Amino acid sequence: MTGYGALVRHTRFGAKLNTVEYMRSAALFEGETVRSQYTRFWLLLILASSIATAGIVANSTATVIGAMIVAPLMRPIQGTMLATVLGDRRQLLRSIGLMVAGAAAAMGVGFVLGLIVVQEVTAQTNDQIASRVSPGVVDLFAALATGAVGSIALVRSDISDTLPGVAIAISLVPPLCAAGLALESGEPGQAFGAVLLFVTNVAAILATGALIMAIYGYSKLRLLESEDQEAERRRRARAYITMAALILIVSGPLAYSTAKAIEDRSRMATITDYVEQVTDGTPWAIVSITPREEGMIHVLLKGTPPLPDMDVAFDRLAAAGLDADKVIVEFVPSYTFDSAGERDSF
Repeated sequence: MTGYGALVRHTRFGAKLNTVEYMRSAALFEGETVRSQYTRFWLLLILASSIATAGIVANSTATVIGAMIVAPLMRPIQGTMLATVLGDRRQLLRSIGLMVAGAAAAMGVGFVLGLIVVQEVTAQTNDQIASRVSPGVVDLFAALATGAVGSIALVRSDISDTLPGVAIAISLVPPLCAAGLALESGEPGQAFGAVLLFVTNVAAILATGALIMAIYGYSKLRLLESEDQEAERRRRARAYITMAALILIVSGPLAYSTAKAIEDRSRMATITDYVEQVTDGTPWAIVSITPREEGMIHVLLKGTPPLPDMDVAFDRLAAAGLDADKVIVEFVPSYTFDSAGERDSF
């Protein structure tokens, strides 16, 4: 590695690029201090997972963001990308193993801490879980853009201070903790959705990282030093094809999730319209309308008796081609009292 480890380059725009030696020290686990690097990684990972799980359970976005800053999972992911570009098989296997083990540990922390929580933590009861169990194509686009920023920050010394922002934008540990909590609460489908979000972010970092390295010319360094350049070209082609395939693989479930979300929103808009027509002029109003498992839609209303005639709404839904059996309407009576006595309210 000494042939290019200390290389310093400038772009045509005058930006100074980091040396390969610097990038290896930032993304790979090697050198005389490798033991302390591992200790730091696992310590920060367990603490970040604990913070993220606590933030999810408490429904605290600020706490979850704090966990994103502390979380060290970005390093082995970028290490996987860098080792792939440099053709370092040993570091590639090490980075992949550390990434997988770290992901499993974060899920484990979420699962174990979920055992302590009395109530179930699912998408139906927690906004933090709900925002991470149904990733869509938009999440892939966001991950690709954020992964590109993270890779550029690794390559260019003049924008390395953007890494904390990248850590916040790219969601790694929180989805894994959400998956552990959902799994402990008996929601494997939601756990799969959260893991899919994590895999999407990983795929985006790997793909954009390899592309950025190619743009800045780092991918040519290994090729120039290789004795068998044709074999090295084939190896690089296989690596890029693998990353492209990974993006395509995650795109399928994301596209399905996006289409399902659009369909659910359309159904909910129609249901909301018909329910509001029935409750217009009555003391009842919609509090929430949420999708549930197996295509069910739950509508929650609060108000005071008498109840509106919901048969009219169900008949209109059926006439519109919607399955009225998939709609559950829940009425919650609501009363308030003050010093003057009872007052009807909503």
